[in-house]
Amino acid sequence: MHTTVRHPAVAGRFYPRDRDTLREEVQSYLSAQAAAPAMGCLVPHAGYIYSGAVAGAVFANLDLSQRCIVLCPNHTGKGRPLAIMSSGSWETPLGSVPIDSHLAEALKETFPTLTEDENAHRSEHAIEVELPFLQTLRPDVAFVPIAIGTGEFEVLEKLGEAIANTVQSQAERILIVASSDMNHYENDALTRIKDHKAIERMLALDARALFDVVTREKISMCGFGPAVAMLTATKCLGATSAELIKYATSGDVSGDRDMVVGYAGIIVR
Repeated sequence: MHTTVRHPAVAGRFYPRDRDTLREEVQSYLSAQAAAPAMGCLVPHAGYIYSGAVAGAVFANLDLSQRCIVLCPNHTGKGRPLAIMSSGSWETPLGSVPIDSHLAEALKETFPTLTEDENAHRSEHAIEVELPFLQTLRPDVAFVPIAIGTGEFEVLEKLGEAIANTVQSQAERILIVASSDMNHYENDALTRIKDHKAIERMLALDARALFDVVTREKISMCGFGPAVAMLTATKCLGATSAELIKYATSGDVSGDRDMVVGYAGIIVR
């Protein structure tokens, strides 16, 4: 049987290609661990130099389950609008991460709009950059990758509900990860104002209000789709609180405050 291996697309660009250097860098972002179980989280996916500290702060505060669903936006525009991979593995410099086929098949059964599609994932970075964190914290981790290329609220909501139903039917705990950066390429002050409007809605666990504020205020949050689906799913599963773990902009690292990208790290419990 043909086994799909998805090779790294952004190693050496978004994060170190060398195994030991990568392990060291990931560990440095995970230093302050205070782990507790969670249902979902929002983590950024830029180059580690910019967003690694925010992503690391989130993962360090998670008692990571062995099984994860990782949702990301489709930056490349390739492939189907709701693209899943349900067999094979993804490689990073730290080794191989298996796809949780059992969970992927259950998701497709619950939500047939999810389409088997490697093309959407082949050069998409937004899931790949999260994997070294998952591998470091849980060497036995297995995951389901889903790339979202639609901005229709009803579809995102239905996906979230389907994820909740599927997660509920599984015996083990499953973490729902939404990979997203926040506002893009405006000045630092404006980005912080816009981002905190979106963050407020996420902390209220209000998927519809997040969708509305992103649309109304023109917040260029690339992964608002994954965030809407994750919030919908966790709310259906009985989540009662969300916490902003860390927020930063690229300006905090580069010193350039004229044109920045925002990064938020949120945990839903």
